[in-house]
Amino acid sequence: MSGNEPEIEALLSDLKNPSETVRQRATQELWSRWFRERGILGLELLQRAQTMMQAGDMPQAELLLTKLVADLPDFAEAWNRRAVLYYTIGEYRKSLADCQRAIELNPVHFGALHGLGLCHAALGEYQDAIGAFRRALEIQPYALDNQRLALHNYGMI
Repeated sequence: MSGNEPEIEALLSDLKNPSETVRQRATQELWSRWFRERGILGLELLQRAQTMMQAGDMPQAELLLTKLVADLPDFAEAWNRRAVLYYTIGEYRKSLADCQRAIELNPVHFGALHGLGLCHAALGEYQDAIGAFRRALEIQPYALDNQRLALHNYGMI
């Protein structure tokens, strides 16, 4: 989080605000910061990989993201984007590992925590899935997807 800790802490606090508008603004700002964490080049490479994924060119997107995590191993969003790619193509163990790395680098990355839960669920590891969704809810308590997945689908209270 470097020199922006007070700003990040304020945004994280806003994720818990009863106002949906405040929460949405904070969510968008955090995503923007995570994508821009390694400057314009990192952002452009993530966008290029996303365009490849949307076009169905998963092999090229995987190559680009693998190079990006090799070149910038501390870029949490690059790991998270590759986790999304792996999840999309059914490589749940690889996705799980990339989610874990993203979370190690950015412990408040609610997107990576959500992805971690999805991977565990896809692998039939339901208790681990519930734990990941609950961790995401600690950061983003109003996230309906995580509430539904943690509470309703798995019968947890």
